Amino acid sequence: MKPLSSKGLHILLTLETESEDLLLDSNGFLKFTEEILKTKEVEIVGVTNHIFDNSSFTAAVCLKESHLCIHTWPEYKQLTFDVFLCNYTQDNTSKVEQIANEVVKYFNAVIIQEHKINR
Repeated sequence: MKPLSSKGLHILLTLETESEDLLLDSNGFLKFTEEILKTKEVEIVGVTNHIFDNSSFTAAVCLKESHLCIHTWPEYKQLTFDVFLCNYTQDNTSKVEQIANEVVKYFNAVIIQEHKINR
């Protein structure tokens, strides 16, 4: 088996929050996401968003460097979030960790599960 090269860090989170209004606000989350990604100097190449009948949402932001995705469940006061940035031209590990931390703060959330995978 080949040894792993450092392709980048992938963080997967399951979060719980009392801020149910944020779990229903896909536009607000996407604006927040655009703002934090500008500060990280990563390039958005596409965004897709789906709002369900109960106003929960699923969104994916495709980046030149990879992606981030979110799925909300207001009925459980939870969301899942993942972010992966490739290390193509530079080590983006700290950017991935910063993005994950900023999302936790945005939702005033508690981390239920966290997985960090070095790709």
